[in-house]
Amino acid sequence: MMTDPKHDVMADELCLSFSDTLPANRQSEYNEQMIHHVFTQTLDFMSQKHSQGLVFAYFNDADKHWHKPKSLDIYITDTAEARELNFDARGKDYATNVLSYPTDLPGEMLDFLPKISLGELILCDAVVAKEAAEQGKSFEHHLMHLIIHGILHLLGFDHEISDTDADEMEGFEIEILAKLGINNPYQT
Repeated sequence: MMTDPKHDVMADELCLSFSDTLPANRQSEYNEQMIHHVFTQTLDFMSQKHSQGLVFAYFNDADKHWHKPKSLDIYITDTAEARELNFDARGKDYATNVLSYPTDLPGEMLDFLPKISLGELILCDAVVAKEAAEQGKSFEHHLMHLIIHGILHLLGFDHEISDTDADEMEGFEIEILAKLGINNPYQT
């Protein structure tokens, strides 16, 4: 579990876990410090956008609670489990790169909690690695992109609703990745 020392009281919290079936050499590809940095940079960027009037669909009371530390669970799994989870969640019978499960806590509960749980991201290691290789990207850069993508889903952004929504989400991803020194992943 990783915390961020730059915040005063409580820091944003990341919990990274792995399927028991994922080999140790694959688990070592997931640098927890780097992932935590991506998490906090994404939150900082989106917090700035929120302060400029952006609304988070899954956090209607964000004005009231967004100052609190955030937590995020990330689970890395194998193809078989990712396929099963994707089928259960979306009715799609294949392993996908990232699944996002937003928190299901009612907004009223946030009044009583010391931090805001954003939810959980589930990443399929084999799909992430395969996509990175196919797209000619480093595994780390593709992973960073997918974590940002997943966090945006946890906030309520969805690229499958309309082209406008997809453009907005991709725009945020491009800006956040640029702050991390990574080129636009949508340009070939």
